[in-house]
Amino acid sequence: MSLVYAAQQITIYVGFFFVMIGIVGNGINILVFLKTRTYRTTSCTFYFLMSSIVNIAFIITNITSRIVSSGFGIDVTRTLVLWCKARQYFVITFASITFTCSCLATIDQFFVTSQNAYLRNLSKMKRAHRITLIMIIICCVHGIPCFIFYNISPVTKTCMSMNTFYAIYIFIHLLAVLSAIPVLIMIVFGYLTYRNIQLTQILALEQADRQLIRMTMFQVILVIFSLVPYGGSIAYNLITSGNIKDRNRVLTENFFTAIFNLFPYFYYT
Repeated sequence: MSLVYAAQQITIYVGFFFVMIGIVGNGINILVFLKTRTYRTTSCTFYFLMSSIVNIAFIITNITSRIVSSGFGIDVTRTLVLWCKARQYFVITFASITFTCSCLATIDQFFVTSQNAYLRNLSKMKRAHRITLIMIIICCVHGIPCFIFYNISPVTKTCMSMNTFYAIYIFIHLLAVLSAIPVLIMIVFGYLTYRNIQLTQILALEQADRQLIRMTMFQVILVIFSLVPYGGSIAYNLITSGNIKDRNRVLTENFFTAIFNLFPYFYYT
C-alpha cells in the first residue's frame, strides 16, 4: 500500500469520524449552554457557546471539503474561483474566532477564580458580548484579503495566493496566530487559574462553576494536543522548504503532513 493511498484512506475515515463527532458534540454543547439557566448567565459559557457554533460552521466548510478533495480527489477549489476564495476566507475567519473564544474563556476563568475583586468584576456577560462582537468583526474584516489575493493558478491549477507577500503572511499567521499564540495564552492562563484554585479553595463553588473550570482545563489540554504537532509540521515545512528532496522524501513528508493536518480537527470536535 503506497503512502499516498494510505494518507487518502486516513483522511477519509478519520475526517468522517471528526465530522460526525464534531457536529453531534458541538450540537449537544449548544443545547446544554442554551437550556441550562446557570450557564446562560456566565460569560465563560458564552465564549464556549460561540466557539461551538463556529466549530460546526468550520466542520461543514473545511473538514468536509478536505475529505472530498484529499480523500476522493474532487477538489472544487481547482475549478470554481468563488469557492477557492470563500473556503480560504471561512477557514481563516472561523479558526481565528474559535481559538480566540477559547483563549477568552481561559482568561475569563482566571478572572473568576482570582482573589482580586477587581479581576473578578471583569467577568461580566455584557462585557463578554461586546468583546465577542468586536472580535468577530475584526476576524471577518481580517479575512477579506482572501477574496482579493486567492485565485486558481493558471500554472499549477491549484487554489493559492497570487500575492507572494500575502502567501508569506498566511504562513506566519497559521504558525503564530493559529498555533503558537493560542497555546501560549491557554497554558499561561490555565496555569494561573489552577494556581488560583489552589490558593482559594475553589472547591466550595457551585457544581456548575466547577464544571466550567474542568471544561476550561480540558480545552487547554485539547488545544495543546491539537496545535503543537500541527505547528511543528508547519515549522518543519518552512525550515526545509529550500532543501533538495528526492521523491521518497517528498512522499514521506506529504504523508506525515496529511496526518498532522488532521490534528487541529481534534479541537473542533
